[in-house]
Amino acid sequence: MTSPDISTVIAPELPYLRRYARALTGSQSSGDTYAIATLEAIVEDRDILDRGIEPRVALFQVFHGIWQSSGSPTGGDETGLAAAAQAHLSRLTPNTREALLLGTIEEFTPQDVATIMRVETGEVDHLMSVARQEMEDSIAGRILIIEDEAIIAMDLQSIVADMGHAITGVARTRDGANKLVATERPDLVLADIQLADNSSGIDAVNDILATHGDIPVIFITAFPERLLTGDRPEPAFLISKPYAEEQVRSAVSQAMFFSSTETLHEAS
Repeated sequence: MTSPDISTVIAPELPYLRRYARALTGSQSSGDTYAIATLEAIVEDRDILDRGIEPRVALFQVFHGIWQSSGSPTGGDETGLAAAAQAHLSRLTPNTREALLLGTIEEFTPQDVATIMRVETGEVDHLMSVARQEMEDSIAGRILIIEDEAIIAMDLQSIVADMGHAITGVARTRDGANKLVATERPDLVLADIQLADNSSGIDAVNDILATHGDIPVIFITAFPERLLTGDRPEPAFLISKPYAEEQVRSAVSQAMFFSSTETLHEAS
């Protein structure tokens, strides 16, 4: 491929690379730093992209090589949510979160995950299974759901409750979310974008963060690339609609590791 061909092929995948990077680090700034490092490596050495595999897989493979060579940190210079996660993340089996995110949130096949991580395909299922067990057994907390569609809200409640988390409430509007948070501060917010009265889930979340400080947020949207432009502060965790249960479980488990260690407790 020539240079323009590389740019054309990679450009549509960058929002999703940034989503993956942010989920790993729990931070927009740290995640974007790794994404930029990946692009710089490709610009410096175009042969670093494996032309024998699908371009999206090759892009993530380059990223993973950089991530591993750096020691897979969540950002030693970070503060707030990313810093609070360090003690929890250090206890996880290496490569498990990466495999789980690649296979669930990014929806790569086990074969693709193996190629990206440069491991045997048979190891991928094991890594994902360990990740699920370690993460769901480690952290329990309180979750606020902001969702105006009753069936989806009930489904999310069922998934979250089955994981052992408490639900502080379900809000259908921005005002409703603010009222619920005034009663009980959640450890995590799971929010749709478009709400019942045409209010915005983004505005509701901004209200919550402005009054209650750092709380990890997972947005559910049919157009995740629209929230990953790099033009403004953006969420670290995104689920695409329509979602699968495994995606919700994975995202909630990942995000919980970046919640305040003062409010979360070790799950028994």
